[in-house]
Amino acid sequence: MSEDVLALAAELRGRTEAFALATVVRCERPTSAKPGAKAIIRPDGTVSGWVGGACAEPVVVREAQQAMRDGKPRLIALVGEGSGVPGRAEGLVPYTMTCHSGGTLEIYVEPFLPKPLLVLVGHGPVVDTLAALGRATEFAVTIVAPDAVGEELAPLGLGRDTSVVVATHGNADESALERVLGAEVGYVSLIASRKRTLAVIENLRARRVPEDRIGRLKAPAGLDIGAVTPEEIAVSILAEIIQVRRAGKPVSEDGDPHPTVSPMAQSKDPVCGMLVDVATAPHRVEAQGRVVYFCCAGCKVAFERDPARYAVPAERS
Repeated sequence: MSEDVLALAAELRGRTEAFALATVVRCERPTSAKPGAKAIIRPDGTVSGWVGGACAEPVVVREAQQAMRDGKPRLIALVGEGSGVPGRAEGLVPYTMTCHSGGTLEIYVEPFLPKPLLVLVGHGPVVDTLAALGRATEFAVTIVAPDAVGEELAPLGLGRDTSVVVATHGNADESALERVLGAEVGYVSLIASRKRTLAVIENLRARRVPEDRIGRLKAPAGLDIGAVTPEEIAVSILAEIIQVRRAGKPVSEDGDPHPTVSPMAQSKDPVCGMLVDVATAPHRVEAQGRVVYFCCAGCKVAFERDPARYAVPAERS
């Protein structure tokens, strides 16, 4: 029986399906289940295996479903009349054994959850850093090209445990957001300037995307930590994603029907004086221990030819 349960566990892991594994670790007679007995519980409460009868199973199912929600294992004790767990109460979740036969069971319940999905639509330094950080923090990272939004987003199975960051730099922002906002994803944000964000929101309204869906959009993406460089912006976005996941609710479920829009971090091009959005600037170099951003390749080349001619800006606004 245990072999069958473990084989099923391996199969579910291979299909990236969530489940909890319950194992009897201790018992006091009389009990029908013995140490080592195992069962798999799926999110809908389906049980495969055996860890006890009508008294134990409902409790195990309830705790297993909670474990799959909060991601935390637990050790539960079903204690028969006249029994107890002296000196071992810390860490146990106690229940009264309601069966007339009595007995005590201790069952370890461990959740096995697929990696949360992080979908990055677009390209650029922020996307590259987010992909690396996401993989390092146990996200399943998928990067979708702007010109393949329709065909690549469709099969991903976007759900509540999915986080999406859109950074197509105007190439497919609306198309990607329209699809993502129509799904029940846990987090969706846009990397864009304030002006571009407002234009995207108006375009989404023109596409008849409901206001409550638009209200789920976080723009600009990321926590307000004073991030300036693409790498820092990526950190702020991942921190926000983790915060939303741990809180267990979409980022806009705070009563505010509209997304928060604020300016992106900007830097002045030392060659021409133009303000550049640092998150989307493709042209940059390191000089005097700092990152310098340019509006175009021409300004970058001019700077590299004669860096001393251009003073690196003291502040970025």
